Amino acid sequence: MATRFGTFLLGSLVPLLVSGALLPAPQNITILSTNMKHFLVWSPLTVPGEAVKYSIEFQGEYERDYANDSWIPIGECTDISATQCDITEDISATVPYNLRVRAAQGTEVSRWATLNGLFNRVTTSLIPPMLTVMADGYHLLVELEHLGPAFEFLVLYWRKGQENQVYEKVVRDSNTTVHLETMEAGAEYCVKAQTYVEAINRSSNFSQVQCVKAADSKTFSVIFAPIFFIAFVVAVFILFLLAWKTCQVCQYSCCPNEGLPDTLKLTESPAGIINYRGEEAEKCDMSVHVQPPDELLRFWIHDAL
Repeated sequence: MATRFGTFLLGSLVPLLVSGALLPAPQNITILSTNMKHFLVWSPLTVPGEAVKYSIEFQGEYERDYANDSWIPIGECTDISATQCDITEDISATVPYNLRVRAAQGTEVSRWATLNGLFNRVTTSLIPPMLTVMADGYHLLVELEHLGPAFEFLVLYWRKGQENQVYEKVVRDSNTTVHLETMEAGAEYCVKAQTYVEAINRSSNFSQVQCVKAADSKTFSVIFAPIFFIAFVVAVFILFLLAWKTCQVCQYSCCPNEGLPDTLKLTESPAGIINYRGEEAEKCDMSVHVQPPDELLRFWIHDAL
């Protein structure tokens, strides 16, 4: 009896030793999916020894029906220490997906633990967008949470007290501030929005209503009149400087003011120069040069011939 039990126990353990499946498989596998972001999560294994690593594989409709029931590893979710992984990029079609997780510790691996049921991204939870409503003077503006290129937003707005006249605007790019309406002075306007995903043809609920009030005309004048006055004074001053600079450029270009050369500059008074020149002339007139007799005879003979 003991021999038979030992044979049965050894026969049961041999396949496990050969396959290396000594670790328990991960438990409580589920998917958390919100606004088209999908995360596979599971409970961690508490076993002594080295750190436990996890790997994830997925199987789409094509793999089940046309690729011999094959599985595809997710590179970003292979040999990871965390007990969750972002699988959004791999869940890229609106079809049922199956997913499974395996644990590994050193050379030991667990069996694959499969998600309970198939997952389709059409079941993702869509939540209303975060938005900020602002009144910039008389302009009604809204900023929407950026959720990615797959999202559009339907924005509804109205003047408070006139809820029967609701206006709507579809926003496809949430990276910029959106202008909704030019408000009347002193009036209060309200806004709400919802997300829409065309790939799954679903919308979220509307966000909570946010209201802002436009500045009245008196407040607007008190705030902005000094600003306009200062801007006017600065503009006039700048124009004056430009005109003055232009006149200087024209003056120096058309009528340049060049200095006299040093030779033409008077270092003494005109009267002094005249007196000096007169004395020089008198000195020239009074100077006498006496020629020798032989030179006079030679000049006389030369003139006679």
